[in-house]
Amino acid sequence: MGGGDGEARADGEGPAEGTGTGTADRTGAADGTGTADGAGTGTGTADGAGGPDFWRGRSNLLDEDRPDVVLAAFERGEPRVGEAVIGLALNHEDPAAVLPMVARALESADRVIRQQGVIALAHVTRLHRTVDRRCLELLRRCPRGNEADDDLWSFVPHRELPPWLWRHHLRERLVYRLRRPFD
Repeated sequence: MGGGDGEARADGEGPAEGTGTGTADRTGAADGTGTADGAGTGTGTADGAGGPDFWRGRSNLLDEDRPDVVLAAFERGEPRVGEAVIGLALNHEDPAAVLPMVARALESADRVIRQQGVIALAHVTRLHRTVDRRCLELLRRCPRGNEADDDLWSFVPHRELPPWLWRHHLRERLVYRLRRPFD
């Protein structure tokens, strides 16, 4: 919660006025700016999604575990939504609920959010050993050799992986073996 500073008139007449700033907590309760006499504004929602100030000040987006909050952040165009997608990938137990958010990050026009989507896909793959076709199609547009490529190859049954990922990893293995033939 925020605090503020204010000034009371020396003669004791009139309201003490001041401003305070604040943040929303994880439940969506919020405080905002205003005067000591009660006028002012605040941000936050009852559903925990928070408003713009809620996301700007949060340092714990990696703790996010609610897909609806992440979806609302995508709809608002939050610049740090990629961090929340990674948090969702790490904290939510149902990959079917997480993978659509990962796909949305992979579709983003923002390069940083796309990269965070790749990292989130790597986490989902590692933790749940699964991936959906939409994420694979979107991942194909990303440069090869990323975190998700390697984790898909390591943790998902190879028969479930597309041919382009096979070609990438078989070529990588061949080059490795040709460079180090006696290991």
